[in-house]
Order: sequence, then C-alpha cells, then structure tokens
Amino acid sequence: MTHRRGFTLVELLVVIGIIGILATIVLVALGGAKGAARDARRKAEISHIGQFLKLNCYTPDVGPGDYDLLLIVEEVKTKYPQYANQIPTPKDPSSGTDTQSNYRYVVSSGGSCALYANLEQESTPATLLVTVPTPGGGTGVFQEASAGWNGSDKYFQVSS
Repeated sequence: MTHRRGFTLVELLVVIGIIGILATIVLVALGGAKGAARDARRKAEISHIGQFLKLNCYTPDVGPGDYDLLLIVEEVKTKYPQYANQIPTPKDPSSGTDTQSNYRYVVSSGGSCALYANLEQESTPATLLVTVPTPGGGTGVFQEASAGWNGSDKYFQVSS
C-alpha cells in the first residue's frame, strides 16, 4: 500500500469554513471604523473651512440663509482669488458630489454663522445643547429630531 500525503476534501472544507468565519468577524469589526474615519474627515474639513469663514461670517451675495458649503466656497474663491489656494473644496466623503458637498453653511441676518455636517456614527455623544444648526451656538456635536443625509441624527457644527 502506498500512503498519499495531502489533505482530504473534508479537511480542506473545514479550513475554508474557519477562514470564512474569521474574515466575516474582521469585516464586521472594521465596518464601524470606516464610518468613524469618515466622521473624522468631516470634522476636520468643517473645522478647517470654519476657521476661515467664521472670522467674519461671510454673507453670500444673495443674503442670509442656509446654503450648501460648496456654493459658498466657490463664491469666496471667485471674489477673493488670493485665498483660493487656502480653502479646500469641501465634499462629504460618503454622500457628497462634484455639485453638492452635503456640508451646510447657515448665516443669520445678525452676522452670525455656522457650518455643519451630518455624521454617520449614532454613538457619537452630543456636546451642544442646541437641537438645530445654530449660528452662534458653539462648536461640537448636536442631535436633531430626525436623521440627515448620512442616516444619523448627529451633526457636527462649527459656529462663531
């Protein structure tokens, strides 16, 4: 009798099954990390642009209101070309497009402003007492009554 060296079909199927289960566990564990990373990017972009815009609370040519941040950034770059290289073009990492950033800019008639973005992570704790984007309401996370464009009711705001 000759003895063959190798694995049986059953042994191979068991190993493949174990690898599949481990891969599923790893993918589920990393799924939340992707959302957290996108939220960190949103916060960084809003904070960076907020440092520039909230200095003087830029009021668009059409007046106070609630705008997509991309429109405001493009208007500022056109009016003040010397700042064009300093202001990044904003875009939400999961829902933004080339024509709509899905970051919002609100400016009041009193000259206060706020930039805000919808976060993905429901577990992010609210740090502000406001429940809607509020010019002059501070910088941090607030919780709205309904979910936004990224499926969460949590928003990050930078305000004067």
